[in-house]
Amino acid sequence: MVRVLPDVAAIDKEFDYLVPQAMAERVAVGTIVRIGLHGRRVGGWVVADEVTPTAGVDLKPITKVKGLGPTAEILDLARWAAWRFAGRTATFMKTASPETAVSELPAPPHRRNPPPEATDEIAREVLDTDLAVVQTPPATDTFPFIQAAVSRGNALLITPSLAEARRIATRLRRAGASVALVPRDWALAAAGATAVVGARAAAFAPVNRLAAIVVVDEHDEALQNEGSPTWNAREVAVERARRAGVPCVLLSPAPSLEAQEIAPVLRRSRAEERAGWPIVEVVDRRREDPAVGGLYSRRLVEVLRSDRRVVCVLNRKGRSRLLACRTCGSLVRCDVCDSAMALVADAVLACKRCGSERPSLCLDCGSTVLKNLRVGVTRAREELEALASELVVEVTGSSAEVGASRIHVGTEAVLHRVEQADTVAFLDFDQELLAPRYRAAEQAMNLVVLAARLVGGRHSNGRILIQTRLPRHETVLGALHADPTRVSAAERERRRVLGYPPFATIALVGGEGGQAFVQAMRPVAGIEVSSRADGCYLLRSRDRGLLLDALAGVPRPSGRLRLQIDPLRL
Repeated sequence: MVRVLPDVAAIDKEFDYLVPQAMAERVAVGTIVRIGLHGRRVGGWVVADEVTPTAGVDLKPITKVKGLGPTAEILDLARWAAWRFAGRTATFMKTASPETAVSELPAPPHRRNPPPEATDEIAREVLDTDLAVVQTPPATDTFPFIQAAVSRGNALLITPSLAEARRIATRLRRAGASVALVPRDWALAAAGATAVVGARAAAFAPVNRLAAIVVVDEHDEALQNEGSPTWNAREVAVERARRAGVPCVLLSPAPSLEAQEIAPVLRRSRAEERAGWPIVEVVDRRREDPAVGGLYSRRLVEVLRSDRRVVCVLNRKGRSRLLACRTCGSLVRCDVCDSAMALVADAVLACKRCGSERPSLCLDCGSTVLKNLRVGVTRAREELEALASELVVEVTGSSAEVGASRIHVGTEAVLHRVEQADTVAFLDFDQELLAPRYRAAEQAMNLVVLAARLVGGRHSNGRILIQTRLPRHETVLGALHADPTRVSAAERERRRVLGYPPFATIALVGGEGGQAFVQAMRPVAGIEVSSRADGCYLLRSRDRGLLLDALAGVPRPSGRLRLQIDPLRL
């Protein structure tokens, strides 16, 4: 008799089943099975065996053994993650399971040649500690840390993207290591691959005889799930390493405050740190008239008209984000919901809030002559082409191809999709610094990190051009002096006072069942509850365990519930 956790979104309960004699040898904790539940067959995981059934209950047999699944250790980790991120255990078990059925594991792989010992002194030192946070300049190769981890035995390597995981896997294979790229190579990882490499979901990947964990770019937002539950691979990796008693190394050019609260940050010498960052130019635009000044400073025009490969970053899609009438000066607003309207096509205005459209004219005076106060990347591309007198390619997240050109302009996606540049120019950096998010300064520094990797370190003569009216902001100074700790130092005090992570835990509750869920929580001293204008509720506590225990003790309502722990975009 076994206990099974069904793979059903609305059910977070375990049920007992009989194991037919013919299936007995194939069933263990973690095995993926099919069961009958409420008149239908569903999948599930065996979470306990040799259970004692409740007296007087007629047990049904499991109907099918689908294949191998997560180990008992991963099951325990999934249960912890369900508590930590206020989710369901089945959600994490699904993440930890193979994409296709695995009936048996392949033969254990053999490493042709062990990778050479890491020559980097810091890389050797950090693998001798339980937990280390290492600040690595953007242009510095992190592979020595991966070599050091693999040289200890089977290692788990977590990256923000599958593209980066593939690059690391290729280098390790060339060094002679047996590599499993998850989720594709789940069976090979479980069989005992020397290196298990993957993106966020790799935090739950099987690793036989785990010896070390390395998280590359722990600051990257891609390591946190955007949907509910908002789990973070960095925290799962740290907890997994703690349970296994193996070292965990967190690498980042700009370590997050969460990582800095976990362990002290190890840094290279000041000379090495500066060499790993490009030259940063700050264009102070405070003396320019904002009413007549555009996005293009004299220095930017000089760079555009040079022979350098230029990437311009503007995190605003479309042609225009804010318009005003040239005749009367009124802002162009929606006549339905009063929101600002954008120009989406020739002589057509559209409202992003309610979706209404109308001809391009001012409702106050009837003029059809409008001026653009806040351009998007589409309009910026046209203006940059006029300034540079050559083709400029627009790149956004929805762009099919990057295209060949000396000059690119786009949203943040352009920093991911263009492979190399000589200069990266932030056309409106103040938009990032003044974004209405508590992580705005940290997120702006992360954009600078992406730009620094695109242009390379000082030896490559790369440049970052920052146009701003806040030249004394800690993020701008941190980029200028190749010292991201200026950002974390300022952020630490702000968040401590205001009660933001990592000094407090926040739960954002929304959805149809949000109100019922919050009302079902008994008042608990130490948990602050407030409502927001968007209908969501914000729960905050400086005692993480207190808040998470309270959330776990409330039954889920029947309506749709969206529960996010420490969301990034708050």
